Amino acid sequence: MSDNKKICFISCVNNDLFYEECLKYIQNLIVPDGYTIDTISIKDAKSMCEGYNAAMFTSDAKYKVYLHQDTFIINKNFISDILELFNSNEQIGMLGVCGTETIPTNAIWWYSVHKYGKVYENHTGEMEILAFNEVNENYHNVKTLDGLIMVTQYDLPWRDDIFNGWHFYDISQCTEFILAGYEVVVPNQNTPWCIHDCGVVETKNGFNEYRNIYLDEYSKRIFP
Repeated sequence: MSDNKKICFISCVNNDLFYEECLKYIQNLIVPDGYTIDTISIKDAKSMCEGYNAAMFTSDAKYKVYLHQDTFIINKNFISDILELFNSNEQIGMLGVCGTETIPTNAIWWYSVHKYGKVYENHTGEMEILAFNEVNENYHNVKTLDGLIMVTQYDLPWRDDIFNGWHFYDISQCTEFILAGYEVVVPNQNTPWCIHDCGVVETKNGFNEYRNIYLDEYSKRIFP
């Protein structure tokens, strides 16, 4: 049985300094009365999906926050905000802070013109706000989320059978949730909920290989 009053924060970790910083922000969050939080770090994961599955099957928390070790949650009311959203619509399976309403035919989410959400990040080398289209309602339905943070209220296995690396695990999981009948959303954020201290993004290590795996697996089901 899952514990409906527990939130588990899950990260794959290969840099203890980043993760210690990540934990400081988690420990500063306001925990609503009656709820508990837990953290799981996965070291030496062979892939993002493998690490996330290992944690998912270990934790009895109903709510799971999959976040990069370099993602820092600065919204102190993060927990009550996600609970409010999930409780408002049981069809919402997953939420994140940035995503797209459409999947480009090349499957690279940031090529979509329909991007939503915001985050502080430094992929250019400078820490600044990256803001897309505003979410004017409580949330906006999307097809993809940036994997910097992905929050679920249901458990679906991550596709470690085909995504055995570090790319496209996030868009794959969004597609799995949507194919299972759930909604994937980006919430309204007055100011960004997170800092992503990612530095310049590396797309060399298998990015194209996993992009093609994604398209082979899903394109018939997601494109008209």
